[in-house]
Amino acid sequence: MNFCSNCGARVVKKIPPDDDQPRFVCQACQTVHYQNPKMVVGCIPERGDKILLCRRAIEPRYGFWTLPAGYLENGETVAEGSAREALEETGAGMDIGDLFAILTLIEVHQVYLMYRAVLLDQDYGPTKESLEVRLFSEEEIPWDEIAFSSIKETLRLYFQDRAKGRFALHQGTIPPTGRK
Repeated sequence: MNFCSNCGARVVKKIPPDDDQPRFVCQACQTVHYQNPKMVVGCIPERGDKILLCRRAIEPRYGFWTLPAGYLENGETVAEGSAREALEETGAGMDIGDLFAILTLIEVHQVYLMYRAVLLDQDYGPTKESLEVRLFSEEEIPWDEIAFSSIKETLRLYFQDRAKGRFALHQGTIPPTGRK
């Protein structure tokens, strides 16, 4: 950040009074510009014993598989954002269920909030964000082609819980990959 979004003057990085973190502070109007993690919301679309995955048509990780997920928008709830992202990436409606996982990715400043969801439509398919959309059984999951470590962990936890016959709320931190 170089300029203040409030007045347009230059900003400097410093620790403001009564704070303990370096922040961008405007030299002219003294506005403190906080930078916080992005909220990524998504779901695990279930149909019977299969999960709906999307092959990404956008960077990062073009061509790799993922669960439908993306950034939460201002003015929407976490569940609404999860349903919107699923519709944008699969063309299908979802019945968003229980929160399943909260995963922190410190390296890329993101927090993932992933829900279980029931796939409502038979009519799903590629969108501008997905090259391909397909149902997978656990045995068919293309583990080496999963786009993000957070999605791999979500799927791992999901299938682990499903095998136990009960689902829990999971929280954790994804270790740094060295790839930003």
